[in-house]
Amino acid sequence: MPVDGRLVRGEATRRAILERATDVASVEGLEGLSIGRLAADLELSKSGVFALFGSKEELQLAAIRFAGDIFADNVTRPTLEVEPGIGRLRALCENWLGYSERRIFPGGCFFFHTGAEFDARPGRVHDAVAEAGTAFSVFITRTAREAQDIGELRADIDVSLLAFELHALGQAANADSVLHGGIEPYRLARAGMRNRVGGAASTSRPPMASVPQGVPAARRWPGSASAG
Repeated sequence: MPVDGRLVRGEATRRAILERATDVASVEGLEGLSIGRLAADLELSKSGVFALFGSKEELQLAAIRFAGDIFADNVTRPTLEVEPGIGRLRALCENWLGYSERRIFPGGCFFFHTGAEFDARPGRVHDAVAEAGTAFSVFITRTAREAQDIGELRADIDVSLLAFELHALGQAANADSVLHGGIEPYRLARAGMRNRVGGAASTSRPPMASVPQGVPAARRWPGSASAG
C-alpha cells in the first residue's frame, strides 16, 4: 500500500510542534503555550496548528503526553533493561539524574516545572501532570520493593519512605541546578542516593556510580511513560 504523503507530512509537523511546545513549557510553563505563538515560532499557519490540536488545552495535554514519551525513553525504559534488584534501583537513580543533568528539556525536568505550575489548579491539565508524577513515584517504590522482595534491601526498610527520599533528592538537584547553574547539585544528589541505597542494602554492593548511565539524549520515540 503506498504511503500517503499528506499523513507523513502531517505527523512530521505535529512532532515539530510538540518538540517546540515541550521546550517552551519546560522554561515558561504550559501557560506559555499558544497556537499563535507556536505557529509563529515554526513559521506555520495558525489555522494549520489549530487543525491539529483544536484548542490550547488540547495542545497542553498533547505536550504532556509527548514529554512523557521522552521521559520514558531516557529514564524508565533503560531502567527496566536492568535486572530487578538493587542494581535496577541504582540505575533508576542514575538515569533520572542524567536525564535532568543533560537538559533533555532546556528548563530541566519538564514535569518538575509544570507540576509546580499546576499543583493547585484544578482541571484536565492538572490531572494529567499529577497522573504522570504519581506514576513515577509508584515506579520508584515498585523498583525498591522488588529489590527488597529478592533480599537485596533489608526487610526492615520502609520502601515508601526510601522512594520518597530518592524522589526528593532528584527534585532538589533539578531545581537547584536550574536556578543556580552548575552540576554540583547532581554530585550531591548522587552521593545522597548512593548513601541512602547503600545503607538500605542487605549486603555490600557496588557503588551507584558503577551502573551504566542511561541512553544518550534523543527526542522522538513511540510509547508512553511516567515522569518525575
